[in-house]
Amino acid sequence: MPGGSVGVGDEAPDFSVTSSDGEPVRLSAFRGHSAVVLFFFPMANTPACTAEACAFRDSYETFVDAGAEVIGVSADAVATQRQFAGRHRLPFRLISDSAGELRTLYGVPKTLGLFPGRVTYVIDPQGIVRYVFSSQLQIARHVEEAIRVLKTLPGGE
Repeated sequence: MPGGSVGVGDEAPDFSVTSSDGEPVRLSAFRGHSAVVLFFFPMANTPACTAEACAFRDSYETFVDAGAEVIGVSADAVATQRQFAGRHRLPFRLISDSAGELRTLYGVPKTLGLFPGRVTYVIDPQGIVRYVFSSQLQIARHVEEAIRVLKTLPGGE
């Protein structure tokens, strides 16, 4: 699956990286404990990406109540992500994917072949992808769809 498009029913590719707050993040560490909402966004500090990150922030307690961790991924430098998270009080982890390795691993497409795609993956506690939502423009639906799917998982509300 490396380099291929990850879809519903696939095992989510594991990764081990350091988040923008300096903490190690390994996807497999969440297995058996919590679902993960992994959202790829193009670039911090742009209007659409700020709106998306803030929508995840505003619904963060709903994600926690549903037993999910939220992780945002962009190509921004760690320092940029740290500033972005601080400015907008983002309570979830951000991961810098400056080399595009995670995007390649998950098969996140580019929009018009140029711009990094905006894709959200809902991964259940067993590490299986249960939903994929890809849309550059329907920003709010990334959060709405993720919450909807989480509520259908065992243990969801």
